[in-house]
Amino acid sequence: MNQNSGLMKTAVVAVIAALIGGGVAGYAGSKMGSNTVSSTAQVPTKAGATKISNIKVNSSSQTTTAFNKVNKAVVSVVNLQKQQDNSGDLSALFGADSTNKKSSSSELEESSEGSGLIYEKKDGKAYIVTNNHVISGSDKLEVILSDGTKIDASLVGTDAVSDLAVLKIDSSKVTKTATFGDSDSIKPGESVLAIGSPLGSEYATSVTQGIISAKKRTIDVTDETTGQATGQATVIQTDTAINPGNSGGPLVNLAGQVIGINSMKLASNGSTTVEGMGFAIPSNEVVKIINQLVANGKVVRPVLGISVIDLTNVSSTQQSSVLKLPTSVKSGVVVASVNANSVAKKAGISKYDVIVGLGGKDITSVADLHTTLYSYDMNSTVEIQYYHNGELKKSTVKLTEAASTDSTTAAK
Repeated sequence: MNQNSGLMKTAVVAVIAALIGGGVAGYAGSKMGSNTVSSTAQVPTKAGATKISNIKVNSSSQTTTAFNKVNKAVVSVVNLQKQQDNSGDLSALFGADSTNKKSSSSELEESSEGSGLIYEKKDGKAYIVTNNHVISGSDKLEVILSDGTKIDASLVGTDAVSDLAVLKIDSSKVTKTATFGDSDSIKPGESVLAIGSPLGSEYATSVTQGIISAKKRTIDVTDETTGQATGQATVIQTDTAINPGNSGGPLVNLAGQVIGINSMKLASNGSTTVEGMGFAIPSNEVVKIINQLVANGKVVRPVLGISVIDLTNVSSTQQSSVLKLPTSVKSGVVVASVNANSVAKKAGISKYDVIVGLGGKDITSVADLHTTLYSYDMNSTVEIQYYHNGELKKSTVKLTEAASTDSTTAAK
């Protein structure tokens, strides 16, 4: 297996200074499982006569039951790419372009491996959800079922904003599909399992256990290549072990329901090494996205046509002198720029206005604005509340779609 397999394709967030680590807890309790012991132990009567015990333990628990409901629906996703043409390296000595380019040859090599989840069978096809970063840049995709069967996969659709993608395979050898649970009903401290292929298919359907550390955590989404923050996401935080290759695999509750798709982990915070901080895309968000990908091949989102920053990033002096906010306003988002001909412009919103409400919901951060805005259908009419020169105003906007659904800047 390629040494870079999996290691290069799990999104690792390394600069989230505000995140708070969740507690670590084990899973135990007689109410959660049972052990049945039969026969008796054999005690050796003389030295050198040690034997294996004939005591048989029939152990069952909610964790094993939950695992067995999902494990056969978890797959490995192999990203195959054409080999890089490095012939330009020599020409670089003579001032030519040395940029690596994919070879025109049809020969493919494994670029990385991740995980995926079979969630539906229909009309002879099986549909698999995984992460966008798992399949990014692929020239061909393969799926390895839990029994080791390898099947070619085709891409149905992908969404860089949510980091989700849907694949399609022939369903003739698929024996199990998973069920999504309600991620809004989960609770911190609840036991969960992560299933996937850490470090690649060699460790396929590995299971780890932990708890929900936080139900909704806002994190920066960082581009793997540039290291720059490209947006924010609201995710489930868990202390369940999530390793490179687990991306795209399920986070499962003890009822055997998928309540998230594992996507990233926090490996370090500056110079501090971090353990037990993984993140999953909530199932309610996953279902909404994959349904659009299957129906349309893309995700269409509404856009206001503005760029914004959190009010908390603005000093109290500037809040008073520039934004002219009342001291009672402690949170919201500041409009940094307004696109010409945008719905925000038509609604009268301008630079340095502070948005505090949308559709009757409080807006306290950029993440709030994203979540609330993206919950609306296209062409919905909603009320927006904002402060202009210290005065609270209301306006009505008709939401239009973002110009591009593949861009991480898909619009606020």
